Amino acid sequence: MMKLAVQKRLNSPTGEMLLDVNLEFERGQVIGLSGRSGAGKTSLLRIIAGLFAPDQALIQFDDQVWVDSNRRIHLRPQQRKIGFVFQDYALFPNMTVRQNLEFALKQGQDSKFVDELIDISELGQLQDQYPTTLSGGQQQRVALARSLVQRPQLLLLDEPLSAVDQEMRKKLRQHIIALHRQFDLTTILISHDQDELKQMADQVVVLDAGKVKQIGSPESIFPNNTPTQQFQGTIAQIEQVSDGAWVELVVGTQRLKVWVSTKQAAGLEPGQKLSLQANDSGWLVK
Repeated sequence: MMKLAVQKRLNSPTGEMLLDVNLEFERGQVIGLSGRSGAGKTSLLRIIAGLFAPDQALIQFDDQVWVDSNRRIHLRPQQRKIGFVFQDYALFPNMTVRQNLEFALKQGQDSKFVDELIDISELGQLQDQYPTTLSGGQQQRVALARSLVQRPQLLLLDEPLSAVDQEMRKKLRQHIIALHRQFDLTTILISHDQDELKQMADQVVVLDAGKVKQIGSPESIFPNNTPTQQFQGTIAQIEQVSDGAWVELVVGTQRLKVWVSTKQAAGLEPGQKLSLQANDSGWLVK
């Protein structure tokens, strides 16, 4: 269980604003944070991480109190089991991929875990490269891996996919969810993308001018009013990767490339007739 009761006066584009949030949610969930720019989403994440001091707060994760203003408890960021992926990734440009991950190790921590994260995130061929030579999607995988080096309980993601294109975004959503489950994380995700929140979040919290405006399942917050898309065609080729496959489908005179899960890709082969239907989490093989 995580408890958040946070108050902080902030300067917003429209003047002074009171961030006043009171939330409880179960461990192991993905909590989506939505709302207009300036609503207080990033400030809330920074307060949780210990990077920004609240005016008044109680922040508790399981049995550990991170902040209690009344008892003058305020754990340093290093004392909170948190991983944070910033919107700009915040990688060290003068360090290689491996060095960026090793820099996050605690004193005395076994460096073999870095090897495990490099393998899980498919960074082996990139580990000696510098961030400036990597694509946005590759940098995002490095930032995610680095955030897990100290084995956090809580992962904070501030619009982690905003800098990548739509095709890469779909693939990286799956990567984040796989890491969330593999490392038994609780994750708080800031996103303006409704489809992203529908696919990834268990609950969505909508902030407006520092206050909780709505909270509920993604389906209740973002009802699906868009018509269903369905395509029928012939598989031209399949590109298998670790957590799924890219399927290129010939539809009439056009080609459609879609991402499907490993389970959906099982048994598919070039030349096969296939029907795909869009749903909230991507594509459903019919």
